[in-house]
Amino acid sequence: MDPKTDPAFRYFPTDYRWSMGLLLALNASHHGGAQIDEVNRVGRALQGKIGNDDAWFAEWVAMGDKVEAKGREAEKAGHKHTAAAYLMRACNYYQAGERFLQPKSARGDEVYAKSVKCFADAARMINRPRIESVEVPYKGKSLPALFVHADPAVAGSKPAPAMVYLDGFDVTKEIQYFTGVPDLAARGVACLIVDGPGNGEAVRFRDLPLIAETEDYASAAYEYLATRKEVDAARVGVVALSLGGYYAPRAASLEPRFACSIAWGAQWDYYEVWKKRFDALDSGKLQSLSVPPEHLEWVLGVEGRQAALDKLKKFTLDGIVQKMKCPFLMVHGREDEQIPMATAQKCFDAVGSNRKEFKVFDKDEGGHHHCQVDNVTIGTHYMWDWAADVLKAGT
Repeated sequence: MDPKTDPAFRYFPTDYRWSMGLLLALNASHHGGAQIDEVNRVGRALQGKIGNDDAWFAEWVAMGDKVEAKGREAEKAGHKHTAAAYLMRACNYYQAGERFLQPKSARGDEVYAKSVKCFADAARMINRPRIESVEVPYKGKSLPALFVHADPAVAGSKPAPAMVYLDGFDVTKEIQYFTGVPDLAARGVACLIVDGPGNGEAVRFRDLPLIAETEDYASAAYEYLATRKEVDAARVGVVALSLGGYYAPRAASLEPRFACSIAWGAQWDYYEVWKKRFDALDSGKLQSLSVPPEHLEWVLGVEGRQAALDKLKKFTLDGIVQKMKCPFLMVHGREDEQIPMATAQKCFDAVGSNRKEFKVFDKDEGGHHHCQVDNVTIGTHYMWDWAADVLKAGT
């Protein structure tokens, strides 16, 4: 979409990746992951360096270090609420910077590990919502996850419904917490946010690359939740964003125990998506992606563009979503610059569920960009209300 006619906030109008990256960080402010002044200071420091991802990394880390230091001072003084607020923001700033770092490095891993510790330390100091760092058993190993408890004032003493929340292509469980999970918990729905293969800690520290068989780790997440006394195993759904528009529908189509599914952003054939992206990059028609293109090879654990494309040939929903039976919601932005509306419509039409809904956000109301990055809350309010209704939260 032409930045000149786009009502969305674009901090770096000439660079799509940087504008969307800053928006993702800034949107976390609604749930304690950012302060407008701090994000603006990073943005101002990056003027004149647009497109230099090393500079992007350095400025975000510098802000993260500054904010974390304040959090650690407050922690030592016994001011837990203040400490948690600073540490949450530090986590988000560290991860905002590290997302674009390619190739990955020991320094990047160090910063990422700091971010995870900041979030975990903050979570232990927060009472509402209650957050636990947990491990999900998976094929003789385990996947790192965050279990966010349903608000007891809504859920009461009975087991609550829950959503499994899977990462997208280039985000993490901590970043996803800031997209609105506290609002889901406030509706009486628990949430298990999982770093699956190819994402977050799983790919950085556990040598688990991205796989097409989402149902394998989605089922593991379901089975973990079924062991929790706080959760009603008959009311567990699955949601995922961006590439998660492949993950969540596939998981719900092949794991019949899921009670509902939300695709936050559509997918259909991920091989075709990347084939077109590479062709557009090579021809000069496309200048910027949401992350550096090398990110694809890294998450798949392969070297070379062709090897990555070969892996992606299995990432298709055709022949899969036709099997879905549970209630399904697809949410998409009409001006999504990554996945066109025609692709979203194709997937939605193929879904086999009797109860399905397609919500499209337009430019006039906002939320018209990819996964509502221009207005995250407009998307999450819609999704979480739908999930609470389908799962009968609070009953």
